[in-house]
Amino acid sequence: MLEALIQDPALLDERYGARAALFRLFTQIWNSVALNDDAEVATLPMPPERRLSNITPLPRQAFLLLSLEGFPEEEVSFILDIDVAETRRLADAAGRELAVEIATDVLIIEDETFIAMDLESLVKNLGHNVIGVARTHADAVALAKNKKPGLILADIQLADGSSGLDAVNELLRTFEVPVVFITAYPERFLTGERPEPAFLISKPFQPAMVSAVASQALFFQRNSRNRLPKPAA
Repeated sequence: MLEALIQDPALLDERYGARAALFRLFTQIWNSVALNDDAEVATLPMPPERRLSNITPLPRQAFLLLSLEGFPEEEVSFILDIDVAETRRLADAAGRELAVEIATDVLIIEDETFIAMDLESLVKNLGHNVIGVARTHADAVALAKNKKPGLILADIQLADGSSGLDAVNELLRTFEVPVVFITAYPERFLTGERPEPAFLISKPFQPAMVSAVASQALFFQRNSRNRLPKPAA
């Protein structure tokens, strides 16, 4: 990429800024080289990395640009030279492919009925199992006592005035689980008391973004567990 820029600086299209321009050029060069063959994938050392590499190339790139690098959909479309609808389709495809490998039990903490239904349908379509939908802090704690979830999707402001953030923090005192907050009040997440790590999506949300971020939360949590040193015998 640097050699190409030295030869022709005009290759850098900075309409979305230098960072997006560099990713665009890098992606164009990367996609022109056959690097995604089975032999290379088989040499990857860690199972989570192998799973990520098994996602077909364009969905994998859309997934990583959206959820790991944090580019908005418009800039991902620019980087991959596709439209926004195709970006969403690719991110959704990546979420589905990855979910096959990391399917889990999901707890939804959401007091708005139609949003809860949308999230439940989305999660099931990804191959996950929904253990329940909680409308209040107390409901969330009660559901998690019956079966510990492998992922939590949570609103912050709940029906009875209680807090999804407080509910999540209470649950995390007894077990570890990745959390994705989906809220119309993102400023309430900036309290200094949020769980770490956690992910934040603002309402109104795109289903493809929820799919990508949920899959990212599961993937990187399992990746970090596999990287922890094993206790001495």
